[in-house]
Amino acid sequence: MAAESDAVKIYEACPPPHVAVDPSVLPPQLQPTEPQQALYDEVLKHFDKEGYALPGVEDGALTESEKFWLSCECILRFLRAVKWASAQAAIKRLEETLKWRREYGVYDVITASHVEPEAVTGKMVIWGYDVDNRPALYLRPSKQNTEESIRQVHYVVWALERLTELMGPGVETLSLMVDFSDRAKNPSLGQSRAVLNILQTHYPERLGRALVVNVPWLVNTFFKLITPFIDPLTRPKLRFNPNCLSEGLFSPDQLLSEWGGSAHFEYEHERYWDALVRMCAERRELLWEKWREHGAKVGVREWDVKCAVERDETQGRSSDTGNAPEGADATGSVAEAA
Repeated sequence: MAAESDAVKIYEACPPPHVAVDPSVLPPQLQPTEPQQALYDEVLKHFDKEGYALPGVEDGALTESEKFWLSCECILRFLRAVKWASAQAAIKRLEETLKWRREYGVYDVITASHVEPEAVTGKMVIWGYDVDNRPALYLRPSKQNTEESIRQVHYVVWALERLTELMGPGVETLSLMVDFSDRAKNPSLGQSRAVLNILQTHYPERLGRALVVNVPWLVNTFFKLITPFIDPLTRPKLRFNPNCLSEGLFSPDQLLSEWGGSAHFEYEHERYWDALVRMCAERRELLWEKWREHGAKVGVREWDVKCAVERDETQGRSSDTGNAPEGADATGSVAEAA
């Protein structure tokens, strides 16, 4: 117990890890085959054509936020989601998601202040990165503090949007970490299906792995009930009671101690929330700045944008290290002594 109490405690989320990349060497997901490239070109041409308007809505012209979202990788994710069936199949799903993002309030209703009441107990925490540099989202149902409502689902969507901002070059997926310890309460089947539908329909190809620990009998039964609603491509990503360290899924310093790691994270809302919101806002501004430098249009590669951000941040880190006073931590560490 003494070692636990003396451990350095962490209260804030950590920024994306430095990833050494060569911008000229594209990751595998950006190297489609010739037939796949032809489908991509057709989808891009559809959305990039002069005068394009989203069908079935009053003002169909794409906003700047929607063009930013419609990246090269986004189009490729939706093409993979429809199994490269046709350009029209991907266009249909993309347009449905564009409409959903407007109607659901992704750009205006689902703000940090709107979802903050859901965050005060730390039932959902963005912290750390797995060995593939995926940001990790921890769900701790035992810390549930509100009754079921649409705002709970909004909070999940808000977190998904922030996670995409924390993904570095070449990273397009997240690690979902669910811990059912401490008599955790199941969400209802209806709400679980609603969240699954949003994830699978509007955030395809975003789940890298889903790890679940401390699964009691009732929760195990619950998972059996919802499994039929999980996309067959997603099911293999779902793992129960893994050993994240021995299986090489996380390094100790990037895994919470409750999962066997060495990161002693303690949730204090006032210290965690504003810092997370600020870090994501700053990151978002950098991404937008680089996106505008790359043309501010549909089809800009996230790879190019994030490599540019990484380059600038690396130069900034080098400058900060050179100017740091003796004994200071120039890595941006947010750990504090308990």
